[in-house]
Amino acid sequence: MSAPREARVLVVEDNDTLRRGICRALQESWSVIDSVSSGDGAIARISDPAIDPYEVVVTDLRLPGADGIEVLRSALERDPRASVILMTAYGSIETAVEAMRAGAFDFVQKPLDLEQIELRVVRALEHRWLLSEVTEPRAERDALRASEVLVAESPALREALDLVNRVAPTRSTVLITGETGTGKEVIAGLIHELSPRSGGPLVKVNCAALPDTLLESELFGHERGAFTGADRQRIGRFEQASGGTLFLDEIGDMSPATQAKLLRVLQEQEFHRLGGTRVLRTDARIVAATNQDLTGEIEAHRFREDLYFRLNVIRIHLPPLRERPEDLLALAHRFVDEFAHQMDRPIRGFTESALAQLRSHSWPGNVRELHNSIERAVLMAEGSRISPEDLALCGAYSGKETQGWRPELPPEGVNLAEVERRLVIEALRRSSWVQKDAAGLLGVSRRKLNYMIQRMGITHESWRRNRAPEGFDETP
Repeated sequence: MSAPREARVLVVEDNDTLRRGICRALQESWSVIDSVSSGDGAIARISDPAIDPYEVVVTDLRLPGADGIEVLRSALERDPRASVILMTAYGSIETAVEAMRAGAFDFVQKPLDLEQIELRVVRALEHRWLLSEVTEPRAERDALRASEVLVAESPALREALDLVNRVAPTRSTVLITGETGTGKEVIAGLIHELSPRSGGPLVKVNCAALPDTLLESELFGHERGAFTGADRQRIGRFEQASGGTLFLDEIGDMSPATQAKLLRVLQEQEFHRLGGTRVLRTDARIVAATNQDLTGEIEAHRFREDLYFRLNVIRIHLPPLRERPEDLLALAHRFVDEFAHQMDRPIRGFTESALAQLRSHSWPGNVRELHNSIERAVLMAEGSRISPEDLALCGAYSGKETQGWRPELPPEGVNLAEVERRLVIEALRRSSWVQKDAAGLLGVSRRKLNYMIQRMGITHESWRRNRAPEGFDETP
């Protein structure tokens, strides 16, 4: 990995000879090197909106006017992703601790080795570059082709996309609602792509995937020592998303305590890291999504009404696939072409009976279920067209509607716990072992399904932290 050479670096040092030496050393690698001789001059330059933010600031700790800690705070306020390297001839443990707590990337003691300064700037830029890559989720990359992926033949989805086009250029908070698998994440990516913030980061947080304590750290960050195991400072998602878009998925699963903290950020645009005292500001646009009925959650006292009003500035509802028959077959043919090309299979479409099966299925997993079903059908098909048998092999229903279905209880009775376990495993199979999708099929929250999986001892090799033990039999 090498640091980008177009990076902007500011050197702050009151010793003219040392400042010029540092600048000469850095100019061999980067062309944009600015310098000032005082803390006040550095803060004025950093805060000037006509000057682009600096990726790295190399500053002395003792300066005329404002000191290096104030320069550090000013740089992070302008751009939370900036890396600040502090230099001092008065090195001590206390000074280093203060600098690192304030958010410094590195700390060096005089007399300086210019090669070491250059090396630390390289590391700072590589850290920033890596941070940008890590915090740029898959949704942002998908957004670049969202307009090509989306199929909108139905009036309902066209209305939703029209609203996307109108709201994207604004700063308004957006709430996307709809069942699991309807494409809420893709819509969030499209809003970001079409907005003036498209050059900034699109950061995603799944509020249902983390327990409350970890979710707060994920959102707001934490200082070193804030809790057991916090051995280093963590930059939260609100800081990472500043200047871009923060997508809060599954917002309905957020605990009341975290809801209160989120409300304050939305109202004040400021927050503290866990264990910190410094007030941080964010300029992140919020796009939230949920598959829950938040009005019902409010009535049940599980979701704050004031937070709902803050989130529900613009609401975009994505209808389920069963209410979009115009989109169903168009999507199915799109997915066949996509997977046939990827797998180099000579599949040209569907038989008439397979099309009838597609139309009759209720698609509880929506577009994601259709996508997974077509992928498996293309893989399993033996002829040039997908048959009902191919769809059945990939877990599609035979066409019977579940509405009004009455299960038959055998005379000898059943083991209810085993029936529940079989249903969970079947839902996981139909959703390719994606727990979020399986939760939608079962009509439970992602958190509840995770609890059920742990209680039942279900494992799968695709889960990173839950490898199947030797001899495990997935057959229910």
